[in-house]
Amino acid sequence: MPTFWRHVNNVMYKAELIIEVLDARAIEDSRNKEIEQKVKQSGKKLLFVINKCDLVEKGKLEEAAKELKPSIFISSTEHLGTTLLKKKILEISHGEPIVVGIMGYPNVGKSSLINALAGRGAAGTSPESGFTKGMQKIRVGTKIMLLDTPGVFSRKEKKEDYTYARFGAIDYGKIKDPENIALQLIDEEKAYFEERYGISAEDAEEFLDKYARKKNLILSGGRINAEAAARRLLKEWQEKKGR
Repeated sequence: MPTFWRHVNNVMYKAELIIEVLDARAIEDSRNKEIEQKVKQSGKKLLFVINKCDLVEKGKLEEAAKELKPSIFISSTEHLGTTLLKKKILEISHGEPIVVGIMGYPNVGKSSLINALAGRGAAGTSPESGFTKGMQKIRVGTKIMLLDTPGVFSRKEKKEDYTYARFGAIDYGKIKDPENIALQLIDEEKAYFEERYGISAEDAEEFLDKYARKKNLILSGGRINAEAAARRLLKEWQEKKGR
């Protein structure tokens, strides 16, 4: 068994409540059904925390809330919803001290969530997936102990590279076919990208061309560097930067 799954199983044993952190931009795809099944079998309580809620429309969150119960929507970088999350944890524990395991795919924002709850740089963060290497203990106030785990891929669910790239489980620098992945993402999120970069295009290919020229990613002869443009677009999507 890989080391990170041993960490997950150890946290599952020690924690009374498991938080599964999901990416609001790809809620269903960022669910790790293997972890959810483990929680169910263990008899532990499960709380869905949908991170990066500031990046999606309110209606999408409301639809997700109907299926995922109990759930809390937050933005750990913008410090939105973290107070509600603390209250929810203590509500579940009936005000008693509680050990909470933090789980989810790589790069969904687990460490950022911990830092937002703890109010300090308690957990190291990095845009590179798999940054957390082992279990970390972080105390939040006098009643909440958080156990962080490395991001883990499901051994049973084999998702496409696009799905993993979409919410950053595969780092933009490690994607094998960045141009194809970027074109799929542009096609699915075209309105978002047009507004974000001020680019109007008929299709994904034209958008990537204009994006590359705007970023001056040009090869000799005036051709765009499509791979470099795709990786940069994916990097900015995963890190939510731009302009």
